[in-house]
Amino acid sequence: MKLHVVDDELASCVSCGLCLPHCPTYRVSGEEAASPRGRIAVMRLLHWEDAAPDDEAVGFLEACVQCRACETACPSGVPYGRLIEGAKESLAAAGRITPRWQRLAFRILGHHRLLVAGSRVLALAQRLRVVPRRLGLPRLPLRAAPLRPAAPPPGARPVWLFTGCVMDAWQRDVHAAALRVLEAAGAAVSLPGAGAACCGALHGHAGLADPARALAARVMRALPGDAPVLVDSAGCGAALKDYGRLIDTDEARAFSARVLDVHEWLAPRMHLLPAATARTRVVVQDPCHLRHVQKAHLPVRTVLDHVAEVVELDDDGLCCGAGGAYSALHPETAAAVRDRKLAAIARTGGGTVASANPGCQLHLAAAGVDAVHPLVLVDRALRKPS
Repeated sequence: MKLHVVDDELASCVSCGLCLPHCPTYRVSGEEAASPRGRIAVMRLLHWEDAAPDDEAVGFLEACVQCRACETACPSGVPYGRLIEGAKESLAAAGRITPRWQRLAFRILGHHRLLVAGSRVLALAQRLRVVPRRLGLPRLPLRAAPLRPAAPPPGARPVWLFTGCVMDAWQRDVHAAALRVLEAAGAAVSLPGAGAACCGALHGHAGLADPARALAARVMRALPGDAPVLVDSAGCGAALKDYGRLIDTDEARAFSARVLDVHEWLAPRMHLLPAATARTRVVVQDPCHLRHVQKAHLPVRTVLDHVAEVVELDDDGLCCGAGGAYSALHPETAAAVRDRKLAAIARTGGGTVASANPGCQLHLAAAGVDAVHPLVLVDRALRKPS
């Protein structure tokens, strides 16, 4: 079976094993095939020896969280993220992964009104106590207040704030906090229209490359001009920064160059905000797509340091198990991975945990962690009377 991978990239892994301690699925299973080098060995078997993908091979490839911590650890620079996405694209095209019900669910993400309506139905079902708690869903809002950027003062710097799909339907309060903090730091914030309803990240992770490209093209049209595109979701930000590779046009590469995690934009401007009078203690959890893909986890500390006493985890950025839709599709593995993160949080003494990705927040909150977005903490500090 030929995969959508580049032979030189597939050959670049020397099987040194330095990735193993950083792979969440290997850590919880101990199985070689559940490690990056094990999955690459499976890819080589399929791609170079034209082996048929049996259920076991498909299972190991599908069960990757795609945290890409292995890329940070790899001394050979193996582009594992591209390899696993290419392998999943081939398996999805062959009908071996991502069944129809999943494809339908992913399609809804690009239709924001339908997503919001469905979320309200789910919120009502929660009030009626017919939604099992084991699903780990947050308390969804019955109605979310619209986002309304303030009239910018003279000299304000124009920026876009990307709002996306599930986060806007379930956690619009985070966008509202980001909007207020950005405006306090001198930004003239614009919000995209319906064309930017979904970045396509979950589609790409599921091997649905063509729908991901179509959504990417829509997002680019919805965010014209040359103003920075700020993203308060680590997973969405990683996807937008990858449009240049995904679409492979000069226009897409120029767009990706405009994309910044919101903390990257804020970090050099924190002096414009009033200092917090009372500093709270906050444990920082790095979302994988911020730390290992965007390499933009340090600005989060700069932003938080303005309002809090920052406490670090000792697990070297190990994945929490959320993985976009992974925690819903592989709940047992996701929970086992999360247990290691919970242990690391407990070793700090616990408390509020700041995480710059909605999936991580929800996954940790489902286990009883007080997990909030860093900008929600900054917004609280700014709004607190001195």
